[in-house]
Amino acid sequence: MLDYDLADVALRMMAAMAAGMAIGLNRDLKGKPLGMRTLGLVALSSALVCIITSSLDIFTGHPDAMSRVVQGAVQGVLAGIGFLGAGVILRDRGQGEVHNLTTAATVWIAAVLGIACAFATWRIMLLSAALAVVLLVLGGPLERWIVRKHAAMTDKPPSSPPD
Repeated sequence: MLDYDLADVALRMMAAMAAGMAIGLNRDLKGKPLGMRTLGLVALSSALVCIITSSLDIFTGHPDAMSRVVQGAVQGVLAGIGFLGAGVILRDRGQGEVHNLTTAATVWIAAVLGIACAFATWRIMLLSAALAVVLLVLGGPLERWIVRKHAAMTDKPPSSPPD
């Protein structure tokens, strides 16, 4: 391993965990299957994979090899996280409805926030985390309002917006 500043690594990992927990808190408050602890761990583990990968000293002096390894780590995290997200999606065949898609999407954003923390892209990470929380808090009410307005304009009964 390259000589890493442990305080810097700790900051990156704690920031990732906090970002994931902030997203998860919204899911907890809505009674969804994934919450603060799960999404905190998703973001933390994503950061860990990227920090470890980018700190391997065997690639010192080989930027092309390092680039491929880091790309592979990011792709691996994002592909693997899809399984966790897919695990929370429920399909009601009788009703023809799908549930928990928003919760599955929070797995994705938590993983990406973890990656952003690993690479210390702080302003992008903070902006993205804030936008995700705003969307989770305000998106549902806005979506329901739009569905009601559309139903009123078309004289159709409002349907439930997807999760």
